[in-house]
Amino acid sequence: MPNPQLLVLFGSQTGTAQDVSERLGREARRRRLGCRVQALDSYSVVNLINEPLVIFVCATTGQGDPPDNMKNFWRFIFRKNLPSTSLCQMDFAVLGLGDSSYAKFNFVAKKLHRRLLQLGANALLPACLGDDQHELGPDAAIDPWLQDLWEKVRGLHPTPLDLPVIPPGVPLPPKFTVQFLQEVPNASSEEPHVASPDPQGPPSALQPFLAPMVANQRVTGPSHFQDVRLIEFDITGSSLSFAAGDVVLIQPSNSAGHIQKFCQLLGLDPDRCFVLQPWEPGVSCPSRLPQPCSVRHLVSQYLDIASVPRRSFFELLACLSPHELEREKLLEFSSAQGQEELCEYCSRPRRSILEVLCDFPHTAGAIPPDYLLDLIPAIRPRAFSIASSLLACPSRLQILVAVVQYQTRLKEPRRGLCSSWLASLAPGQGRPVRVPLWVQPGGLAFPETLNTPVIMVGPGTGVAPFHAAIQERVAQGQTGPLCASPGNFLFFGCRRRDQDFYWEAEWRDLEKRGCLTLVTAFSQEQDQKVYVQHRLQEHGPLVWELLDRQGAYFYLAGNAKYMPADVSEALTSIFQEEGGLSGPDAATYLARLQRTLRFQTETWA
Repeated sequence: MPNPQLLVLFGSQTGTAQDVSERLGREARRRRLGCRVQALDSYSVVNLINEPLVIFVCATTGQGDPPDNMKNFWRFIFRKNLPSTSLCQMDFAVLGLGDSSYAKFNFVAKKLHRRLLQLGANALLPACLGDDQHELGPDAAIDPWLQDLWEKVRGLHPTPLDLPVIPPGVPLPPKFTVQFLQEVPNASSEEPHVASPDPQGPPSALQPFLAPMVANQRVTGPSHFQDVRLIEFDITGSSLSFAAGDVVLIQPSNSAGHIQKFCQLLGLDPDRCFVLQPWEPGVSCPSRLPQPCSVRHLVSQYLDIASVPRRSFFELLACLSPHELEREKLLEFSSAQGQEELCEYCSRPRRSILEVLCDFPHTAGAIPPDYLLDLIPAIRPRAFSIASSLLACPSRLQILVAVVQYQTRLKEPRRGLCSSWLASLAPGQGRPVRVPLWVQPGGLAFPETLNTPVIMVGPGTGVAPFHAAIQERVAQGQTGPLCASPGNFLFFGCRRRDQDFYWEAEWRDLEKRGCLTLVTAFSQEQDQKVYVQHRLQEHGPLVWELLDRQGAYFYLAGNAKYMPADVSEALTSIFQEEGGLSGPDAATYLARLQRTLRFQTETWA
């Protein structure tokens, strides 16, 4: 390959933007273009001034927020002191990934495109706005946009005449080669890196803390449709530090049954050990994999065989297939024309990588081990709001986990990898149960002064960070049996008080002590459904008094689909009715609360 000419930088929350970026990298290599693919926050942003050609691939998360792995870049690129000619040497294009059912559809991509123009960069194309809501998914916008992009790039960097384009049916070299060992090394090298009592810093993705699980309790009623767990970890000696609003990252594992089935399909010996060698110089091996590593460790801890495969999976699998009929079908699934059929086969029923391999057994049995890391993405850590305060529980960390399970047209129920794995763990039955975890700042920051009131809206498991915040504020203001921190207002919603009213006894006790004002919405207990936004409007005078006259902070956590928009609508209605504001002024008032961080949200899909 020639020297790198193209740089692809991505901001990805769930892996889609990373997958699209890696597709760009493959297509560039097929065109004999050198290409680097990096997460935005792992790239030294000051070097952008020296880059001739950059493609930015970025998702939009929550309510128009950038993904976690581009937040540092985001802060830097929007510095007001950057000269307007900073990037005048750079050609660029922006590819956005979003969901048009949200108000701020592809907000990050649109804003980044405008900002790069302000800094003097030259746009090769208008921003591509991929949409999850399209019947063919984001590829409906991406495919034609990429065709136009490569035409533009070819004009800037023509392919040398003696280097023809590598056709799609020919596999590119793998990222790594797998070299199997004859002897089995010491198994202890495979333990996840545990943070030592005196580590080089707090636990992190590269060095998680193996936290003993000490409690795993179902907190929904036996007849409730969803299994929700209150899980508690012992973090003694971990050097973990967190505040209310922070999140814990947990690295899950595949189930023993799935590991066994995968190894059988591919003809792999789970106890065989190997070392990885990068194919190209300058490429490092995955930091999460020990060297040497067993096949069992690779499959249990790293390969996300329970995830729904993306189109790129079928493209590579077709290249590797020796079976004519199976290859034909795989090529169809990976073609632009076959996307509706692929959606029907894979995306809609949420068919997993393991299940797809079972449907293509001749191909699965012929996959070279060298291509496993190209074919199957890495298991991503899952983030959970921390539900406890270090001030109240110094050696404990709690999370509230809704176990994901649902039915599609496939016979087997669909299960969330991390939540199902956590629910399956049974502490206190002999062998210690340890979970790899670390913490990072979340999207909520609470006021330092206790006399600042806080209004918290947390339906369902969205109440978890507010449990931590209330614990923390009460502990900070504790002066005996009565509470010195009365400015805590919680709007909690669930289906029924006898089924999913999390921490009811604790809330009631805090009410009695004058530490909490609790407003509840039980949606299923009357003919007409009542949600938190209805309760907010009923308490409009109080909400307006707290926000406008007492300088309260307003927090919202929970499902991102409809609830944030409904709550925002309820607030603007309160501003009009109680504050006498016009519609536009009410919207401006809400925007000012958001801008000054007095209205903060933490939402998830």
